[in-house]
Amino acid sequence: MKLSPLNRRRWRSFRRNRRAFWSLLLFSALFVLSLFAEIIANDKPIVASYRGELYFPAYRFYPETTFGGDFRTEANYTDPSVECLIVSGGREECWDEPEATIAQARTGFVNGEDIHRGWTIWPPIPYHYRTINNVGTAPSAPDAAHWLGTDDTARDVAARVIYGFRLSILFTLIVTLVASALGIAAGAVQGYFGGRTDLVFQRLLEIWGSTPSLYVIIILFAILGRSFWLLVFVSILFGWPALVGVVRAEFLRARNFEYVRAARALGVRDRTIMFRHILPNAMVATLTMLPFVVTGTISSLAALDYLGYGLPASAPSLGELALQAKQNLQAPWLGFAAFFTFAIMLSLLVFIFEGIRDAFDPRKTFR
Repeated sequence: MKLSPLNRRRWRSFRRNRRAFWSLLLFSALFVLSLFAEIIANDKPIVASYRGELYFPAYRFYPETTFGGDFRTEANYTDPSVECLIVSGGREECWDEPEATIAQARTGFVNGEDIHRGWTIWPPIPYHYRTINNVGTAPSAPDAAHWLGTDDTARDVAARVIYGFRLSILFTLIVTLVASALGIAAGAVQGYFGGRTDLVFQRLLEIWGSTPSLYVIIILFAILGRSFWLLVFVSILFGWPALVGVVRAEFLRARNFEYVRAARALGVRDRTIMFRHILPNAMVATLTMLPFVVTGTISSLAALDYLGYGLPASAPSLGELALQAKQNLQAPWLGFAAFFTFAIMLSLLVFIFEGIRDAFDPRKTFR
């Protein structure tokens, strides 16, 4: 897609802001890596070769019978017997002496017989965020097996941070995009038409803004249960008024400018004037508020998880990790993991949006 001269000038202005540009690169790299969390932290192999065929357990369901087992439930790939079945090609000796059979299978022979030697490729972190590890005491300190230690239910903290980072960013992107679109549209309508339309909208916003959102969330979760999409819906429901005031003020200021009057006199449609001519001039003030919307969305998700009214208990939640840090002061690695994850994530987002705001500011773009 070819950029217009104005957008190319904005992109050059953004790149000149080295802090924002490098923050965008680093944040993009972290987010892209988190999208492939299943091949970074998982208790299932990325690829498994069994009797000459390739399987992808990290992304597909395979019953134990696929590898010569007895059960139709999903194979437990950390079980030595299942590992032996894969490596040895489904030998019956795996049920009696799995470890000895694995050692023989790696040579290509079991009890002197040539076999279909299999293999598995595991993720760098061989734990899923739900995996409970038998590490003795929990939480346990960081070591070679658990880079950031384990939490109070013996789950790997590094795996939960990776999945929690992805979940937080996806939640924030969905809520911010939808809520911002609704808020910008509502503010544009209020500011452009003014009069009775503005008066009615303002009264509705005052009523809606006085609604206790936490109580609504508690009631909905008590009736419908805790879920990701329900939390997204409620966050959008209470998050869209954040940008209404800023956009409304910009439209009220710009609707009587000469170019708007000229467009009306030429018969240009109101929708075209609002979103093609006035809105680009209101984007600087809008983008100034957007970092607060993004960081507020992440903070609200963490706060709800911290209070126990956020995501389901089985979800990889950074707020729940912060709650565990408070409840286990003898395990400082939990607090460090939660703090540095939030600090890095929020700092990068703020730097990126600061650069975007400056790039859209004509006073700095045309300097």
